[in-house]
Amino acid sequence: MTLYFYGAEEVPYGCFSNFSAHGVDLDGHRWPTTEHYFQAQKFTGTRHAELIRRARTPLRAAELGRDRSKPMRRDWERVKDDVMRRAVAAKFRTHADIGAILLATGDEEIVEDTTSDHYWGRGRTGTGKNMLGRILMRTRSRLLAEAGASDDGRARRGPVIRP
Repeated sequence: MTLYFYGAEEVPYGCFSNFSAHGVDLDGHRWPTTEHYFQAQKFTGTRHAELIRRARTPLRAAELGRDRSKPMRRDWERVKDDVMRRAVAAKFRTHADIGAILLATGDEEIVEDTTSDHYWGRGRTGTGKNMLGRILMRTRSRLLAEAGASDDGRARRGPVIRP
């Protein structure tokens, strides 16, 4: 079975959205959502990045991050997948409750059900790259591997939380 998600308010898989209210600590800052972190990384080290970090909502962070009047880092296309992997991993390691939801999906395919994004989601035709879904599944595999490699050998509930 394929698990579809999109809106942060959807139960139970809305937590897979970058707009879900699950903050992360990365690069010496607290980010209200992974969307805030991801969008700010396009402008790392600038005032615009800080403006994005302080945005009141993830939607506003996304709008600011898509502002093409600001110069984006030159290597963005090369690093954007790694930025997303880092944000998603931090989110599910930080919040055991949603880590457990991710782990409970077993080996099901996870798909961001958006018609407007052919890269991060399935896109209008349903044949998109679904990179966010793929990153979620990779994160799930890593959390499962970490849980299996616990130091004391006992089964754990939820993901192993490590810096």
